[in-house]
Amino acid sequence: MESSGSTQLEGLTAVVTGSSGGIGRAIATELAEAGAAVIVHGRRCEAAEEVATKIRQRGGHAEVLIADLADPSVYEPMVARAWQWRDGVDIWINNAGADILTAGAAQSPFSQRLETLWRVDVTATIYLSRLAGRRMKAAGSGTILNMGWDGVERGMAGDGGELFAAAKGAVTAFSRSLAQSLAPEVRVNCLAPGWIRTAWGREASEAWQQRAVAESLAGRWGTPEEVARLARFLVSPDARFVNGQMVCLNGGLRLPG
Repeated sequence: MESSGSTQLEGLTAVVTGSSGGIGRAIATELAEAGAAVIVHGRRCEAAEEVATKIRQRGGHAEVLIADLADPSVYEPMVARAWQWRDGVDIWINNAGADILTAGAAQSPFSQRLETLWRVDVTATIYLSRLAGRRMKAAGSGTILNMGWDGVERGMAGDGGELFAAAKGAVTAFSRSLAQSLAPEVRVNCLAPGWIRTAWGREASEAWQQRAVAESLAGRWGTPEEVARLARFLVSPDARFVNGQMVCLNGGLRLPG
């Protein structure tokens, strides 16, 4: 497999939810390049299969798992299927998130956006983490990485800020508590990106473009690939002493004033 030369995840099996595009796609690719066999999850088979095919073409191992995380009935079958693929899972990354910012979703009522965000970002993360965590603890090892937001501790005005602070704040607090429940066999951390140029970032207005740059000491947007590299470290044996943490990735936060 063509890669940066790292084999730190060789022999491990990873699940990355929401990995048919965006940050999840970058994470799945990064883990595969580090030697992990990766389950690519998404809602659309064609998009997920495209990611899995590219991993296989580069010499990696990949499997596709299609499930709509807004439906709680899929959680247990999804985890069971993941464990069956290679007789266990070592890494579980809850990256899937509801899109409430682009296309028609941004125009939906606040109540509808909150319900959608809560189902996918919070409820699914909690249940999948608990289901995977129990299996990992019984097996004696494993690591779970959940996706948060660097704004949960400072807040952000507006509907979007209120929605994401509530959802990602819940994910962060849950992750810290789950880490205590599953220790020492299983590590649980929360990766909290700042301004990352995903699909929304590429289409954002000039005002948002300027804000993203102004609020980072790096003076630019972050990239999905940079999130993926940090995710790879956090789930690797090199981070075995990192547990119960919210790790921000924002180029250094520049506070206004």
